Amino acid sequence: MTTMAGPFQQKEGDMKPRTAAFLAMAMFIATVAAAQIKTLPGDSITVTATVTAIDQTTRHVTLKKSDGEVITTTASPEIKRLAEIKVGDTITAKYSENLILRVMKPGEAAVNSATGGVSAGTGARPSGTVTAQRSITATITAIDPAVPSITLSGPDKKVYTTKVADREALKQVKVGDRLDVTFAAAVLVSVDSPKK
Repeated sequence: MTTMAGPFQQKEGDMKPRTAAFLAMAMFIATVAAAQIKTLPGDSITVTATVTAIDQTTRHVTLKKSDGEVITTTASPEIKRLAEIKVGDTITAKYSENLILRVMKPGEAAVNSATGGVSAGTGARPSGTVTAQRSITATITAIDPAVPSITLSGPDKKVYTTKVADREALKQVKVGDRLDVTFAAAVLVSVDSPKK
């Protein structure tokens, strides 16, 4: 059984979507250099599970996915219609992410921000959306045209190195160039009664 504390938390050992996005950023840097601004669609995943247990006091919800895996999660206080969810209901979560890259102008202020929120749906059945957005400035610290690869450093001093597919486009950026990187993710959740 996997225990989840929030909509973006994953099993131990899974790569976090944000980490994957930053690695994807490095792989597609050449395309960004040519276009100056580039949106890269990320993963889009839909998961359906059936409610097998629910404790309104602790707000623990136990779900069984179609592959048989059982997970338990705690509904956050922002979920106001938890009392309407019953054993047997089907919960569908649609996860999507995007990465927006932009080559920054010299002297432009660095960015380092995170936002997010939860909003309730207005339909007859419980639903809602959870969003998260993270923007950073990453600096190109090394380019190896022989591999070809690129190395970036973010505001947290972490270093990301990855191969780049397009050698010619890689020639359009240089060490010291800075990128504005925005990772955005959303989970849309809906609840349906069991089919009769």
